[in-house]
Amino acid sequence: MSILRTKSIEQSLADAEEPEHQLKKSLSALDLIVFGVGVVIGAGIFTLTGRAANQTAGPAIVLSFVLAAVCCALAAMCYAEFASTVPVSGSAYTFSYSSLGEIFAWIIGWDLLLEMVLGASVVAQGWSSYLMVFLGNIGIDVPEAIGAGGTVDLLSMGLIIVLGILITIGIKESMRVNLVLVSIKLFIVLFVIVAGIGFVNSANYHPFIPPAQATDTTTGLTQPLIQALLGHTPSAFGVGGIFAGAALVFFAYIGFDVVATTAEETKNPQRSLPIGIIGSLIICTVLYCAVSIVVTGMVPYDKLDPEAALANAFTVHGEDWMATLISAGAVAGLTTVVLTLMIGASRVVFAMSRDNLLPRGLARVHPTFRTPYVITAAITVVCALVAGLTPVGVLEEMVNVGTLSAFLLVSIGIIILRRTRPDLPRAFRVPWVPVLPIVSALICLWLMINLSVETWLRFLVWLVLGFGIYFFYSRSHSRVGDTEVEDKVAS
Repeated sequence: MSILRTKSIEQSLADAEEPEHQLKKSLSALDLIVFGVGVVIGAGIFTLTGRAANQTAGPAIVLSFVLAAVCCALAAMCYAEFASTVPVSGSAYTFSYSSLGEIFAWIIGWDLLLEMVLGASVVAQGWSSYLMVFLGNIGIDVPEAIGAGGTVDLLSMGLIIVLGILITIGIKESMRVNLVLVSIKLFIVLFVIVAGIGFVNSANYHPFIPPAQATDTTTGLTQPLIQALLGHTPSAFGVGGIFAGAALVFFAYIGFDVVATTAEETKNPQRSLPIGIIGSLIICTVLYCAVSIVVTGMVPYDKLDPEAALANAFTVHGEDWMATLISAGAVAGLTTVVLTLMIGASRVVFAMSRDNLLPRGLARVHPTFRTPYVITAAITVVCALVAGLTPVGVLEEMVNVGTLSAFLLVSIGIIILRRTRPDLPRAFRVPWVPVLPIVSALICLWLMINLSVETWLRFLVWLVLGFGIYFFYSRSHSRVGDTEVEDKVAS
């Protein structure tokens, strides 16, 4: 049996209609936009903005956000075309199965699982940190032993368990909670923009692009892969700093691809999925640029707090109550990120289990809630244990390498599917194929090799583990492989 066998679009769509594996269709385009904004607007806007401005680009960080948005937009268009053509759970996993073949589908599904499970765990720990800060600001002391960095992070574990129960009850119910939390988060972000304008000093924008300067280069396993291979040294500030900043803030956009995992639960996926994916990206770009302009205008870029720039910017101006309000918004904001990543992880595993690449029993759907409750329970337990017991902060870059590898393969998959299945109806089409998908793939590859050697080594270990599972279990149990054998017997 070939490891490059593909699963036809028609078979993917037929599998989604099987009664025992059929999910409830209840999501609209608005739900998907909220879903996307909920996962993208998270820790990035509360911390990454200040860190990138302070250490990399200065006030020109706004240009870095625009460049990163252009990069993401290319990948987003590829996702939108695939999602409208193959409206099935699994996102990039399902797309790769129909275009690149089973082995690539397995790799990308395995990478997405890494991205979403580890991402949810990391963000849950960040949520725990923000919660302790917020509670401390209002006079409630929480023992450090049960928070982020403590003996056992019971706060993050409790959050994940509550969200796991919510996800099991239903996707629509989860979206309602998500809508409330995203509304709070957007209110806080808009509050920062509107209230912060009054504290802006135009002198802080000069120089807009600070003079370039050498950075302290890292060595050994912590240096970027491109530095180890080519001797290329990243720069700070100047024009090079804008591009370096784009590589950094690119990761603030990670998550819009999770929208594609809800394809089977969307009422009109051909229309709603492209709107949800591209719409959420546009909204997030506008908000990121606005916040970066305001924050760098409130405080000189070299005085920004790299860890909590938004709250600190108001503290500098004596507005402590505003800083407390922003901390509350961060708690709400990170909750939506954890919720969305857990939903995405459960849907990717659901698609892989339905294809027998993982045990098919995992894909059972609850008779009342019509959600994959077995998978959700497993994802909840794993995320809770990782968040509560593991110092996952050092593994954050692995979330990025998993995401970028998915973006790269989806970009290549668009070109292949256009050639192999030009007859398929496409509600959304990427313009200028193959040029734009090739540019998207090259940008993703460039960003990947800017990650550390350490991250690549861990990623390779994860891939080796994945290949082991595939060749010892998945390849021989695959539904597509079983179908091939049945066809040969019949002929």
